[in-house]
Amino acid sequence: MRYFPVILCLSLLLVFSDMLPAGVSSMASVAQGIDAAPDYDNWEAVALRAENATQAGRASDSALEELREDLATWRDVFLAAQDINLARISTLKNQIQALGPAPENGETEPEQLAQRRQELDELLATLEAPKRQAEEAHSRADGLIGETDAIIRDRQAARLFELKPSPLNPTLWPTALRDISASISGAKSEVVTAWGSRVLQERLRENLVKTLAYLLVAFVLLMRGRHWMVQITDYVRATSSGVNAGVRGFLVSLGQVIIPSIGIYAFVQALFSTGLLGFRGQLIADALVPIGLAFFGARWLVLRLLPRHEVQFSFLQIAETSAQKVRRSAGGLGLLWGGNRLMGQLVDFEGYSQGSRIVLHFPFILLAGWLLYRLGRILRNSVKATDGNTAPDWSFRNRTTDILGNALIVIGIGAPVAAAIGFFTGAVAVIFPTILSLGLLALVIILSGVLRDVFGLLTGRDEVSARESLIPILVSFILVLASLPLFALVWGARQSDLTEIWSRFREGYQLGETRISPTDFLTFAIVFVIGYMLTRLFQSTLRTSVLPKTSIDPGGQTAILSGVGYVGIFLAALIAITTAGIDLSSLAIVAGALSVGIGFGLQNIVSNFVAGIILLIERPIAEGDWIEVGSHSGTVRDISVRSTRIETFDRTDVIIPNADLVSGAVTNYTRGNLIGRAVISVGVAYGSDTQQVQELLLEIAAAHPMVSLNPPPSVHLVNFGADSLDFQIRAILRDVNFILTVKSDIHHEIARRFVEDGIEIPFAQRDVWLRNPETLQPIAKPTRGSKAKA
Repeated sequence: MRYFPVILCLSLLLVFSDMLPAGVSSMASVAQGIDAAPDYDNWEAVALRAENATQAGRASDSALEELREDLATWRDVFLAAQDINLARISTLKNQIQALGPAPENGETEPEQLAQRRQELDELLATLEAPKRQAEEAHSRADGLIGETDAIIRDRQAARLFELKPSPLNPTLWPTALRDISASISGAKSEVVTAWGSRVLQERLRENLVKTLAYLLVAFVLLMRGRHWMVQITDYVRATSSGVNAGVRGFLVSLGQVIIPSIGIYAFVQALFSTGLLGFRGQLIADALVPIGLAFFGARWLVLRLLPRHEVQFSFLQIAETSAQKVRRSAGGLGLLWGGNRLMGQLVDFEGYSQGSRIVLHFPFILLAGWLLYRLGRILRNSVKATDGNTAPDWSFRNRTTDILGNALIVIGIGAPVAAAIGFFTGAVAVIFPTILSLGLLALVIILSGVLRDVFGLLTGRDEVSARESLIPILVSFILVLASLPLFALVWGARQSDLTEIWSRFREGYQLGETRISPTDFLTFAIVFVIGYMLTRLFQSTLRTSVLPKTSIDPGGQTAILSGVGYVGIFLAALIAITTAGIDLSSLAIVAGALSVGIGFGLQNIVSNFVAGIILLIERPIAEGDWIEVGSHSGTVRDISVRSTRIETFDRTDVIIPNADLVSGAVTNYTRGNLIGRAVISVGVAYGSDTQQVQELLLEIAAAHPMVSLNPPPSVHLVNFGADSLDFQIRAILRDVNFILTVKSDIHHEIARRFVEDGIEIPFAQRDVWLRNPETLQPIAKPTRGSKAKA
């Protein structure tokens, strides 16, 4: 949108270009492109400075970061400069294309066309020059940024694997002890010196009431504030139910962090109001608030995940004794993180030696490793089955918990061992980011549960229904994605790394001569959604207001609605692509390559789609028709682009591909009208009066109300059967859908009238002749006496 005024001015200039001399119009456009070009002289100086710094490799990390920031700014300028004269260039290319292809093989072209083609080519080259120059400068800036990032990352990796003195070396301990003792003595001496000043004593007396008030507030809030907030949270959850309890409990529970933190802040203000703190005292006092936030925040997080009361939802199903260990471990990890941060600030302020720094930080690493190891053991044991004969439930949560527990065990053991060996920087870069990552992970889990409860509160669902809904799951997934940059920063990623990813995302990618950016995708999505909604609105208007007032049958109305939907979606996509500025010609090669795969892999789907379009246009069948396809017979209920749904008389749905309906034989009983013919066969015994039978059958058929009398029904003696004289009633029905009912009624009436008139309906009779009936006589068995005589 920022280039809209420029494009508008260029368009107006093109409209009046015929009124101006060709030279004036061309020079005006070129002048506009030159005026909008970046300052390449300043850029050249910045680029040379960056190249020298990267080649020498002696600049500090901070200097390289500043240089990289300048390069990123110039890169954005060059990216924007690539769109200079874009509209005018597109117009010139269309003009050149309108002249036709250039002659080849020595063919000549009219002088007027050749001169005009040469003028347009020269003007196009002139207008494209700033774009090419901006592209070259953008590539140069991008390459220099990559070289700068590579140098900084290589330095970070080298520091991680740098072998330093071991903190277990006893020769380093006396120096570290003297350094920390000197710092403590220095802080005490600062307080003693300040106490001896009359000015500060007078100031202390003036601020005595305020200092005592701060101390009183700090004492009350630190001693009882968190306990009160825990009780209030339990009361709120006990007096509420469902998702309401979850939302209220979360909001009230925030006081478990806020109230004690206010107490620490009041204590720090009391210290500052005395005026007795020196530089070291102020350094320690400033670190108290972050330490308190880390401690109380860790306690709050673990208490939200593992509440003390069974009525509350617990993320981990572990015993209460293990839960208490987890709570204490979480608080200890928060204190250790804050204490290590304070120690780092004190070491930097005092300028301790490398050996003292390593020795003083090692206890924090050792204790943090032990707490992480214990926490990992608890997590790993929580997923094991209580019954030794039962296999554990390896759900996603349990499997993730088991992996996390094993990772904490490895880190808890490996980091202190690595620090003891001498890989101090690597150990620090692993163990304390692990602590922060645990806290961030716990926060994401808690916020996901709160968002689920908020969704249930807004929609009126209970806790179980809200937990199983799709929207909270999607929101939680988005929350996890949003937390990924924070995890990256915790694990040492530079802010410039994240901004570089965003820059790459914002730049988009090059497709032919068109650069597609996320803004283009967003524009495409918005325009397409608007077009899609307008299409559905138009379809709804046709369905409810326009088509019911016409004489078009329901099948035709459905075909019109479907056609409007397809055309509307196609136009919406086309307008969205045009509005987003996506050049479809750039997709010609890709579409040509994909067409082969579509032809082979998706030929059935494409054929069914085309067949669906043919069905909607030709309308050989429509919704509500009674058709027979192969062995399936039923009523057409829905015609889509890929298949047609038929409801059989057994109330079952049969999905038939549209290609079968177009290429195969289809019997449509109700297409055009509902009139159909019923053929009813009946046999009478030999010797019956055939004329009487014919008149009787004709009378029965004509008497049925569903049988049409124009044309009238007819009765025919069709065959001399083996057992009967075969007659057929052929009658035209007003509604063929009732053919089974009509046949049943006529059969009943034939049976009744034949009984009344003495007409026999024979059944099959057969005479069986035996050639040797004597074989069926039983054979007499000889007795024992006769056998003996014989």
